[in-house]
Amino acid sequence: MKTPSLFPALTQRAPLCIFALALVLFTSGCNGQYAPQEGDIAFQSLPHNAIIDTIEGSTGSPYSHCGILHQVGSEWKVIEAIGPVKETSVTAWEMQGRDGHFTVYRLKSKYRDKIPAFIKAAQGYEGLPYDIHYEMDDKAIYCSERIYKASRKVTGEELGHLQKLSELKWQPYEPVIKQIEGGTVPLDRLMITPRSLSEAPQLEKVFEESK
Repeated sequence: MKTPSLFPALTQRAPLCIFALALVLFTSGCNGQYAPQEGDIAFQSLPHNAIIDTIEGSTGSPYSHCGILHQVGSEWKVIEAIGPVKETSVTAWEMQGRDGHFTVYRLKSKYRDKIPAFIKAAQGYEGLPYDIHYEMDDKAIYCSERIYKASRKVTGEELGHLQKLSELKWQPYEPVIKQIEGGTVPLDRLMITPRSLSEAPQLEKVFEESK
């Protein structure tokens, strides 16, 4: 059975003002702008489609995607899983969100020395396919799973907490889930949601773009 399209195609050329906005926001941090640090975790709302609405609606959160900030030379990238598991320039990453909005959380000082190992662990999943079934194995991977597993590997702690599908507000989205799962609803499936990740006590919010 064919599953819904994962994410809307991002083929339309963005206005130059959006490119300028991205470059301004990821600058020196002056005047309340966001100054990135290695290992920051950024969250965003992706353009609406059946799967995105299911993620956001079932978790009661605007967060449907997340990634890790990583500096490569003079360029900032986002380690993410959104189709192929890859690294994306911050400009392209911001553009793919709804209206370019994003929120950033940072590991608290106790965990800052773990960031190089955290980045390396997250990069270890590069090249895997995206996990449309949101399972916790390593055959394929999704955005919050990549961050959760990388953090657990280097700290031995959970970043956020695993939840069964049955604990979420899945009922309004049953048709979408059944289409993905071939007619079933895997209520016992454990997953890590972007919302749960953002609520981890190891993190503190450092930036939220006003709407």
